[in-house]
Amino acid sequence: MRLDKYLKVSRIIKRRTVANEACDAGRIEVNGRIQRASYNVKIGDIITVNLGQSSKSFEVLEINEHALKQDAAAMYKQV
Repeated sequence: MRLDKYLKVSRIIKRRTVANEACDAGRIEVNGRIQRASYNVKIGDIITVNLGQSSKSFEVLEINEHALKQDAAAMYKQV
């Protein structure tokens, strides 16, 4: 699954366009490297989101094409 879509489906970022813009701006890192929105997310990846003054890291636990709001949090854990 594409990085921008994963960020949206897992609800780490609310909108896919915002996720895409964050990737283009170099604010999203995967395993310590800045990645583009087209990066293919794999289980075990560590995604770091740098928005504003905050920086949060998440480990990918599962990848689902669609997720309900209550199931989205199970797709990752905060590191």
